[in-house]
Amino acid sequence: MEIFKATNVVKRFAHHLALDRVSIAVPRGSIYGLLGPNGAGKTTLLRIINQITAPDDGELFFKGHKLLPANIFNIGYLPEERGLYKKMKVGEQAIYLAQLKGLPKKEAIKGLRFWFEKFEIISWWNRKVEELSKGMQQKLQFVVTILHKPDLLIFDEPFSGFDPINVDLLKNEIITLKEEGATIIFSTHNMESVEELCDHIALIDNGIKLVEGEINNIQKEYKSNIYQVGFQGDEDKVRTLLNDRFEILSITKKDDHLLARIKILDHTPTNDLLNALIPKVSILSLNEELPGMRDIFIGIVKEAKKKV
Repeated sequence: MEIFKATNVVKRFAHHLALDRVSIAVPRGSIYGLLGPNGAGKTTLLRIINQITAPDDGELFFKGHKLLPANIFNIGYLPEERGLYKKMKVGEQAIYLAQLKGLPKKEAIKGLRFWFEKFEIISWWNRKVEELSKGMQQKLQFVVTILHKPDLLIFDEPFSGFDPINVDLLKNEIITLKEEGATIIFSTHNMESVEELCDHIALIDNGIKLVEGEINNIQKEYKSNIYQVGFQGDEDKVRTLLNDRFEILSITKKDDHLLARIKILDHTPTNDLLNALIPKVSILSLNEELPGMRDIFIGIVKEAKKKV
């Protein structure tokens, strides 16, 4: 069952159509990637979900009911454009933001101290926000976003400005949040992070949803019928397979054996590849090569632009 659903959402700004009848369904307990090029409409949709702006048309549902203003207390939103008050002290501001989400002051302080110690920023409690590095400000906003333990978390480019160590730190926390029952909508340009973290994705371009579904199913849908074959034997015997049914893309040395990348052409059954290879060499492994999200992303966006 989905925790959030948008149906035929439309949003216009002056003469620009930011969202054109976009529908998405976010399964409960998932990490849901919202992908798209710059200006695709992702942030507009996230702001609508968080009720910062309203759609011109369409319906929004949260936990099976129409999205209401009161639901904001059960949603955490980390925007791409961070919004901290530079002159306020770190601890004072964190308490204030936690109370805006409905946490009592005593509970907010207890939770904040736990997270500040975990993220090693407790020494900054009485310093002004403007004295923090960009990465530390990001940690602060992440903590405030998750502190009230909302069922739905929205992260818009959460790794922006982070070094690799802190990126891994946040990735681990996001995985833990999911394991503890949270649902996460995750917007990023980093396709590697998408493959690591997300269960489902939706790809938006020019305000139109182009694809949505489980990552594994999407990878299978866009596969190129390329197989990696580990073998021992004569490389030239494998190269004799090059014909109208098979294309040898590469053969490389790997440890004590060879690894061939072979494209199967014209709907030839996989078993035909094995039957052709077995008399020639000793087969160690056969694995289908699924495309990465980066290649799928680029391919879908390019194909969509051709149709415009």
